[in-house]
Amino acid sequence: MRIVTPSGPAIVEVDEAPGSRFLFVLTHGSAGGVESPDLLAVRDAVTGVGGTVARVLQPFRVAGARAPGSAVRQDEAWTALVAELRRRYPGLALVQGGRSNGARVACRTARAAGAEAVVALAFPLRPPGRPDRSRAGELREAGVEVLVVNGDRDPFGVPDAADAAKLVVLPGEAHEFKKNPARVGEVVAEWLGPRYA
Repeated sequence: MRIVTPSGPAIVEVDEAPGSRFLFVLTHGSAGGVESPDLLAVRDAVTGVGGTVARVLQPFRVAGARAPGSAVRQDEAWTALVAELRRRYPGLALVQGGRSNGARVACRTARAAGAEAVVALAFPLRPPGRPDRSRAGELREAGVEVLVVNGDRDPFGVPDAADAAKLVVLPGEAHEFKKNPARVGEVVAEWLGPRYA
C-alpha cells in the first residue's frame, strides 16, 4: 500500500498475523530496503508470535535517494505514516523498529507515535571514524523499552547495555547481519512474544 506523508509517498508491505495482538512497524537503513534478509527474518518470526508486521519503504527511498536528509522531516513523515497505519489497524498495541538509520528514527519518534516498545537493529552508535560522536542519547531518550540487536563486529560500534532495556550482541556479525539473519528474527520474537502473549 502507498501512504502519503509530508515528505511524499511511502510504500508499506503488510503481513497480517492470524489473531494479531500487536502491530509492528519496521523500516530499513539509509541505503537499504525492506527486502533485506534480516528484515524478512524479523517479519517471519514476529508474525509467528502474533504480530502484524508493516515493513515501510520510507519516502526518501521511494524517491530514489540513498540518504534520508533532514532528521526532522524524516521523523515527521514517519509519525504521519504510523498514525495512518494505526487508523487502519485500530486496537492493536504499537511496536516500532528499524535497522541502522531506521532504528534511530524508531527511537526518536517512539513517544510521538505512541509506541509501547522499540526494536533497534544494528543501531549505529557512532559514525565510522568518529568515536567522539555517540548517538546513545537517542536510545536513552526513546521513552519506552528498547531492544538493541547489534553484531560484535559492527563498525558503527555497539551500544552500552545500560542504554537499552535489553542488548543482544551477536558474535561474528557486522552491520548487515549477513551470517545468520534468522537469529535476528528469533531474538526479536523472543523479546516481543512474551510481552503480547
